[in-house]
Amino acid sequence: MLKQGLDVYVPLVDDNAIDAVIRRADGSFIEVQLKARSKDIAFKDAALFSALTHELRENYWFVFYSEWLETTWIMTSQEFIAASNQNKTGKNVGKRSIWFNGMRRNKDTLLREPYVKKQFEKYVVTDFAKLTNPQA
Repeated sequence: MLKQGLDVYVPLVDDNAIDAVIRRADGSFIEVQLKARSKDIAFKDAALFSALTHELRENYWFVFYSEWLETTWIMTSQEFIAASNQNKTGKNVGKRSIWFNGMRRNKDTLLREPYVKKQFEKYVVTDFAKLTNPQA
């Protein structure tokens, strides 16, 4: 974010699931939650983000990153709630999960590999303009 010139502020503590506050082009501010998956996990779970506690919040955004897929997704709070699943039972009841990737066989190598599910392609970004420009 800093390399792309964003005006980013980082809270001293993460009590409210806010990893960054960003000043937008119009002078307003948004709150951002960052979530990342490294290559240290099984590639079948390359973009699985689970057990997230979240309720609808205005001016709140998620940035998800998968190192396996080298892919970033940006969603508003409302988009996240609409696209995620909420656990109905078990130890994580009420928490949300989103699984951006599926698995498929590579036609050339015949090996199974992760890919971005079609319904989540609209959230894929290559920069952070969506966060800084209210019209983006």
